[in-house]
Amino acid sequence: MKYLAKIIASDQEGLQMISTCSSAAKVKISEIKYLASNKVFLLSIERTKVENENEDKKVNSILRFDFIDKVRSKNIDQSNQEAILELVGIDYLKNNDVYEINLIFKNNSHIALSTETIEARLEDQSEIK
Repeated sequence: MKYLAKIIASDQEGLQMISTCSSAAKVKISEIKYLASNKVFLLSIERTKVENENEDKKVNSILRFDFIDKVRSKNIDQSNQEAILELVGIDYLKNNDVYEINLIFKNNSHIALSTETIEARLEDQSEIK
C-alpha cells in the first residue's frame, strides 16, 4: 500500500511539521490560488517525502490554509504563471488577535496570509513516477 500523508495543523507544532515536510517543494505560480469568498488559500506543490526513508520519492501534494482574510505577496511576478517558486519554509507571527502565516520562498519572495486561526493541511495527492 502506498502511504500518502495527510497532516492537519492548528498550532505552531503542526505548522512546523508541515513546514519541514514541504521545505524545498516546488510550486508553479499558476498552482497558487486564493479563493477569497471561501477564505481558502491553496498551493499545489511537488515535494520530496522527507518523512520516510525514500529520500528520492516525489509526491504531488496540496497545501491548504483555511479562514484566510487577506493575502499579500512580495517579489512574485504573478504575470509569469509558468514561473516556479521553491518553498524554503513556513513560519508565523501573532499580532494581537491576528496570525500572519508566512510562506517563504527562495530569492526573497514570500506570501503572507492573515488569519484569526491556524488551520492548515498538507495532503498528498499522488506519487510522481
